[in-house]
Amino acid sequence: MSNPLGKRVFGSLSLIPLFLIASTSAFAAKPEPWQWWHQPAASPNMEAINSFDILTLWIIVPITLFVMGLLAYVMLRFRASVHPEPTTTTHNTTIEVVWTLGPIVILVFLAIPSFQLLTSQFNPPKEPTVTIKATGYQWYWGFEYQDDAEISFETRPVGVVEIAGSAEAAQAERVEAGKEDLEKYPRLLAVDNELVVPVGEVVRVLVTAGDVIHNFALPAFGLKMDGYPGRINETFFQATKEGLYYGQCSELCGKYHAYMPLAIRVVSEDDFEVWKDMAGDDVDAANKALMASLENQKKLAAVTGN
Repeated sequence: MSNPLGKRVFGSLSLIPLFLIASTSAFAAKPEPWQWWHQPAASPNMEAINSFDILTLWIIVPITLFVMGLLAYVMLRFRASVHPEPTTTTHNTTIEVVWTLGPIVILVFLAIPSFQLLTSQFNPPKEPTVTIKATGYQWYWGFEYQDDAEISFETRPVGVVEIAGSAEAAQAERVEAGKEDLEKYPRLLAVDNELVVPVGEVVRVLVTAGDVIHNFALPAFGLKMDGYPGRINETFFQATKEGLYYGQCSELCGKYHAYMPLAIRVVSEDDFEVWKDMAGDDVDAANKALMASLENQKKLAAVTGN
């Protein structure tokens, strides 16, 4: 019988060149210091959320300025020094009709696109090609690919001093995982095993929990879904850009809630198929091979200018 470990190592090395077939972007979506707007959209749903937010902003800002103007006018026009005797006017039918119908028209105008957006978040544009079960635990995530690949793994943060016990141990974790670059693999967001999905495909996510309520949230995809023990909630996303995207558990779930990051690596269809073939035997080896391939693609793109 052949040596299983040797077979895995040889398989990992021999499959690395296959990752070089497709090119990828080094794009990584993550929170930025003093960020005042959403992360760059990387899915149709998030693009729709951005558009709706901009629409509401164009409506809210004029309303706010108008109300502030009215307040300033009343404060100046009817101050005691220039208007010692208060007015006796108590009703104005025109004003009451306007301030009743005006908000109704505005709310109806906002309701139509908001309902469309809500509907799109629960109706995939096409049948999902990848289904993943995401289970939240205190305090890590477990993933299972729901197809014949039989891929399952857990994901935990790397390089966190509070978990590793010391700065030296945290750095050693990063070195072992090949994730020393804090710009690409930030503190409290970098994980040992990213969720890998193909670009452009609809991915169904079945969210649940093994102990308390957790929340599967990834801002760049406009994704946020609670996971309840004993219950499965369904959501989806369709990544439009290759790269590395970060999120976190967004439901306060206990002492180490802050150490439950999510990381999704979006790759080409070819890269995904090769990774999936390898991950069925060894997820760690598949991830390291994928990272090495993507780094080589980045260097090759820099040399060729593509």
